[in-house]
Amino acid sequence: MTDQHRVDTLGAYGNSRVPTPALDGLARSGTRFDRWYTPTAICTPARASLLTGQAPFRHKVLANAERNVGYVEDLPEDVFTFPVALREAGYNTGLVGKWHAGSRREPADFGLDGVHLPGWHNPVDHPDYLAYLAERGLPPYRISDRVRGTLPNGGPGNLLAARLHQPVEATFEHYLATRAIELLERYAEDAHREDKPFYLGLHFFGPHLPYVIPDEYFDLIDPATVALPRSIAETFADKPPVQANYSAHWTFDTMPIEVTRKLIAVYWGYVALIDEQIQRVLDAAARLGLIEDTAVFFTCDHGEFTGSHRLHDKGPAMYEDIYRTPGIVRIPGGPSGQVREEFVSLLDCTATILELAGLDPKPAVDSRSLLPLLNGEQPAWEPDLVAEFHGHHFPYPQRMLREDRYKLVVNPTDTCELYDLQTDPDELQNRFHHPELAEVRARMMRRLYTILRERDDRFYHWMTSMYDVGELDYDPMMSGLDESTYAGAETGVEAGAQEAAGGGRA
Repeated sequence: MTDQHRVDTLGAYGNSRVPTPALDGLARSGTRFDRWYTPTAICTPARASLLTGQAPFRHKVLANAERNVGYVEDLPEDVFTFPVALREAGYNTGLVGKWHAGSRREPADFGLDGVHLPGWHNPVDHPDYLAYLAERGLPPYRISDRVRGTLPNGGPGNLLAARLHQPVEATFEHYLATRAIELLERYAEDAHREDKPFYLGLHFFGPHLPYVIPDEYFDLIDPATVALPRSIAETFADKPPVQANYSAHWTFDTMPIEVTRKLIAVYWGYVALIDEQIQRVLDAAARLGLIEDTAVFFTCDHGEFTGSHRLHDKGPAMYEDIYRTPGIVRIPGGPSGQVREEFVSLLDCTATILELAGLDPKPAVDSRSLLPLLNGEQPAWEPDLVAEFHGHHFPYPQRMLREDRYKLVVNPTDTCELYDLQTDPDELQNRFHHPELAEVRARMMRRLYTILRERDDRFYHWMTSMYDVGELDYDPMMSGLDESTYAGAETGVEAGAQEAAGGGRA
């Protein structure tokens, strides 16, 4: 698992510029999902969803602790999680790398072996990493060539990239892969000696910004050859104003366009560095005789803007750049080189892992097992997908419905959005108010409303009064005091007439 990883950085998804042989090979030997989405484009809530198989609104861990706006920061102790279920079923379970699924409860609280590495970025001052460097005589973390813009208040912007003065062997990414191989060797011994199964998660902190990488990756891609994303033409016209605010926060317009090209080039270099470390782990699995009976998943928590829509990082803008992510899975005995077009989610990993282990996937209540798709079957599958967002830096509720051609985004505090991804794949034209799409807008609004009601995602209450959601079959006041506001009930005038004629009601 990586963090903040664009789907268009991998050769398997069409990028011929970035060397990603490990992940491309995994795709050739398994299944590549072309419509794999995150349930929410922010780290902690997405990772909590993977652990639980619950949508964020249900598990209620809705923001990163570093920018928490009042939401809970940890899953409750009695919540179902797949690592605990695997542990109870006799599995070795481990996690190497980024946790970021809570601030108080650690991986060990969920039955996961491994050193706890807290926070959102590479913790280069962590004692275990420092010990790793010392044992090998490797130099410490040191950077130069910092890339940042200027904030609206005149202060220095967030660090976006920097040159790392360490050899590859000293990078945090190499360290993580090494620790994963060490744990894999331990688990392999148990697997061969005791037939003890295992789950091992390797979670890189990158390619999340800041992109801090050694010379050979910082300069791997010539920025002059980088094509800028078409959505860099974003004007924010008829868009939620928060997007322009976020662009200012991420200092896009304070940096020359050549800097944007360099940032994209360095980001691609970061992806290449991580791919090489993934190859090391896959090679170790082969050396240890684990390939034939081990399922391998690759995905991330969400995407990254890297200049798209004049934005960086992620935030309150439900564009494909941060919601559509890579998803590659290889299972023992599954078909090779398969490409699936169904809408699937990071959430669906949970039920899939449970079913692979022979466990009941039902406790992962918002997750669907991908095994039928991975086995090449053609099961009935929903034609659309819902995602959500709750805020980062400040509360900002959003819900998204993505179907084959169109995307609807409901923003209660701002203008809503509707995109035709067939004619406008870069999502530059908000067509929510265009009369020719009135029928599409109404159909999608009703579909989203129905799904949210079925889930009991109470965002739907705002939609009840503000949008055309069709006839109601319940009292939206939820008071029991009035039945005149939904279809099939008597009107207030009729009730009054009947009451007068009958002398009142008991």
